[in-house]
Amino acid sequence: MMDMDLIANILFATIRTGTPLLLVALGELVCEKSGILNLGQEGMMLMGAVVGFIAAFHSESLIVGFAIAILAGVIMSLLFGFIVIQLNANQVATGLALTIFGTGLSGFVGLNYVGESLKGLSEMPIPLLSDIPYLGVIFFSHDPLVYLSIFMTVAIYYFFRKTRAGLIVKAVGESPEASQAIGLPVYKIRYLAVMFGGGMAGLAGAYLSLVYTPLWADNMTAGRGWIALALVVFASWQVERAVVGAYLFGFMSIMHLILQGFDVSISANILATLPYVVTILVLVFLSKNQARIKLFAPVSLGKPFHRTN
Repeated sequence: MMDMDLIANILFATIRTGTPLLLVALGELVCEKSGILNLGQEGMMLMGAVVGFIAAFHSESLIVGFAIAILAGVIMSLLFGFIVIQLNANQVATGLALTIFGTGLSGFVGLNYVGESLKGLSEMPIPLLSDIPYLGVIFFSHDPLVYLSIFMTVAIYYFFRKTRAGLIVKAVGESPEASQAIGLPVYKIRYLAVMFGGGMAGLAGAYLSLVYTPLWADNMTAGRGWIALALVVFASWQVERAVVGAYLFGFMSIMHLILQGFDVSISANILATLPYVVTILVLVFLSKNQARIKLFAPVSLGKPFHRTN
């Protein structure tokens, strides 16, 4: 039977592993709430990871690294936004192209930095709270980006539930035609939502290369962008459920390490596929309940909108 210290350490690792998933999922959730489906999260995460690492490596400043990573995500999202919002291109095809582009470009840009490492962002225990037995380790002994992800979760939840701006974003996602008819700037709102999603994806990528494993490795996101996309659907476009889903997938990502520690006689490679198997199973399960998806999904999600003058 596991002791309490081991359980606390597992839960600590679960939150830490789920943080990049939560960051990118929150960004994609806001993007999809406005009616735009961006499948380019993986590519934006990779670009954020590589340029953030390179910037931090040369400037010797993690703050610069995070800022450049966010900027890279925003720039890539603007490219995507121009194509699908301004030119009304197919959102699915454009998002897939963005991931392919980001994957290839990140590999090219980071070619000379493979294997390089730096001192990553350290943990920042919260005074007094981190001394609480077990709970202090689980919740109050993390790095600043974990705390930021929790703050962003609360802020986005409040944004959609309590603010007029949040209602406007949801209105645009439900019916851009009706929103335009009452004078809402649909294009501007969608651009801002797409940029926010891109910035969060870039930040999530930088979390991997500057905090989780402070180095650059080709394709180091390992499909997390795709998992985050599934996570938004799993959460039914609701912020509070996204948190649960992110940590669930985070737990599955470290399950192979836990089972290896208990000498489970299963191939480590097979165990490492657990989060992706769970993702597939979740999508299969959700696909059987189309009524639930239609109930919560923004009505205009993925659909082109032609602005009339």
